[in-house]
Amino acid sequence: MTHSSQGAYRSHGHQRAARAKRWILAVVCIAVLGGLAWPLLDRFEVFSDQGDPISFDQENKPGGQAGGNSGRSGDAQVSLPTGPKADFKISGTVPEDGTKIAVTTLAGRKSGFTGKVWVWAPKEYTDDPKYAGSGFPVMIALPGGPGYPSNYWMGTNLKLEASISRWFHEGRSLPFILAMPVLNPHPDIGGLYWDGSDIPGQPRMGTWLTEDVPDLIRANFRTIKSRDGWCFMGSSTGGFAGLKSVLQKPDTFKAVIASGPDIVPDSRLWNGHETEQAANNPKVLAQRLIAARGPDVYLAFQVGTVGSDAQAKGPIEDFVARYTRGPVKTRLSVIQGGRHDAASYVPNMATGGLIQWISEHMRGPVPGS
Repeated sequence: MTHSSQGAYRSHGHQRAARAKRWILAVVCIAVLGGLAWPLLDRFEVFSDQGDPISFDQENKPGGQAGGNSGRSGDAQVSLPTGPKADFKISGTVPEDGTKIAVTTLAGRKSGFTGKVWVWAPKEYTDDPKYAGSGFPVMIALPGGPGYPSNYWMGTNLKLEASISRWFHEGRSLPFILAMPVLNPHPDIGGLYWDGSDIPGQPRMGTWLTEDVPDLIRANFRTIKSRDGWCFMGSSTGGFAGLKSVLQKPDTFKAVIASGPDIVPDSRLWNGHETEQAANNPKVLAQRLIAARGPDVYLAFQVGTVGSDAQAKGPIEDFVARYTRGPVKTRLSVIQGGRHDAASYVPNMATGGLIQWISEHMRGPVPGS
């Protein structure tokens, strides 16, 4: 090789090396910028599926609507979706397993109230072929606090959905479908709330919770026909509403987990309506159920020992002592050091044995052959 050709070869080699360095630098810059930009883009949900239509149906994925599964099961207790199909949109993703929380606006045909309902189904419902034709139990989860315009159980930060999935795999819970409706028709400005009841002259929130919301779930999901597949859970005023609903309609609902609940209806909207107020009082309803000798209901309570739960503890213990007889079955878990919040209540549903207890007395999905 001549000196001139050697020089040309070295020149081309340097050029190739320079180009390679520039490419490497460009790739590094893109990677660095991407790493910096991704959290920002993710925070603003640039890549989110939030708002997309969702189907909880095994047969019609992807796309479509909830319900409509034509699978058949040998279990006579299965209630297939009746329709009409609701317009569900994704509102969140459970990070632990990728399952979706969805929301729809429900115009209650029986209550006349229109509000939002969030729903969630475990992977066994949406993805497991063994359960493609099975009916699943339903838990109506009610919030405390304002209860409007959202239901805080739909937030993945409280880990209710992830906990139910984990507890099922640990053998401590049934794989519940969750229905999470608004509890109140308006914000509870100045401590105003509706006790989850049909207060005369007010939106019929009792009918909304116990008839319209279950009708929505039956229309769109495979459920269980009997009351063995239906329960409530709730905290504070939501715990009261769930407790009252089970005692008021024991032919429809079998169990409740009531966390730090009120024991009597005390909304100021009851003023002048004492007869109707008594008809929504768990003490009165429990006594009536005892006198009627059934059907059996399973009332699980939990309460902390700190803050407002310290004041709620006495009335809850008194209710359990007075009304645990005949068809009224109770279980109470006192959370030492627990507060009036989900951080205390959700873990104790399992550690206090409450989710196991109601699951033992309810019906789960029967896998297909």
